Parts: sequence; C-alpha cells; structure tokens
Amino acid sequence: MKEIGVIFRISLLLMLVCGLGYPLALTGISQAAMPGKSNGSLVYDRQGNVIGSELIGQRFRDPRLFQGRESSIKYDAAGSGSPNEAPSNPDLLKRKKASIEKWKEENPDVPISKLPVDLVTNSASGLDPDISPDGAMAQIPRISRLTGLPEKELVQLVHQHTKSDFLSEPRVNVLLLNIDLKEKLK
Repeated sequence: MKEIGVIFRISLLLMLVCGLGYPLALTGISQAAMPGKSNGSLVYDRQGNVIGSELIGQRFRDPRLFQGRESSIKYDAAGSGSPNEAPSNPDLLKRKKASIEKWKEENPDVPISKLPVDLVTNSASGLDPDISPDGAMAQIPRISRLTGLPEKELVQLVHQHTKSDFLSEPRVNVLLLNIDLKEKLK
C-alpha cells in the first residue's frame, strides 16, 4: 500500500514538471528570444492587420501577382500533408496536365520548356510558401504585360526576395514578393 502513495506522488510531480512546467518555460524563453517566430512568423499590413504567415503558402487569384506552388489540399492548413501519389497516379497526372494547360493559357509568352517543375507540383506539406527563383522569373512576362511594370524592375524585385541559407536551395517567398509588388502597383 505504501508504494501506491509513492507512485501517485511521483506521477503527480512528473505530470506537473513535464506537462506544465517544461512547456511554460520553453514558451517563455521562445517568446523572449524570438517573439515573431514563436508567434507564427505573421505578416502584417500597414494598418496592423494580419495578412498571412511567412511559413504557409497562400492562393493568389489576381493574375497580376506571382503565383505559388500547387496545393493538393486546397490551402487548408488544418489538413496539411502530401497525398503521397506515385508519379504514375492518374489523379496526379490529371492535376499536372490541368496545371500545365492553365499555365499555357495564362502565360502564352513562356514556352512549356521554360516552365519550372515547382509551379506544377506540390510540396510535401502542400503548403509551401516558397517557389524557386526560376519559378518567379518565368512569371515575369505575364505580370509585366498585365501591370505595365518593366520586366527589368520585376527581375530586381525577385532578386531582392531571393533567399538562400547554408544548406538550402535558393527560394522566393511568394507572399513577401507580392506585398512588395502591390506597393509598386499603387
């Protein structure tokens, strides 16, 4: 009987330390050390309204803006994850063909041979916020035609938003790129 009391007290102590103390300590440290990242890397407009997160891809319906990667989950962060379809899967092939046809229709100035694969495939999460610099560059003729902005200015904008870390491929965050593009359109 004596052991049950000891087991109960140890269990209660471990639940308090591991289930309450440790998470609160880590939350406090992360809030103090990097509040922006620990709150989801949110992006705000000039009025202070949240317009998105640097970490989650969004759909941009305006053809004058840069478009991100395809999402097989309809940009629903609650259901993120890849459908894990094989390259020969009929659903995946159908989606890729539809994406290519849409590309041809919206970007007649850019041949299919110049279409970067990341613009017609989705990432593992289905919510990738970034595209390759080639993916952004391939969209410049369409955006220039629809906005009247010179291609040279759009190329500079893409270069400004191209990031690369020590171990990562160069990438362009579509949300941040489009925010700056919208500023130029005002």
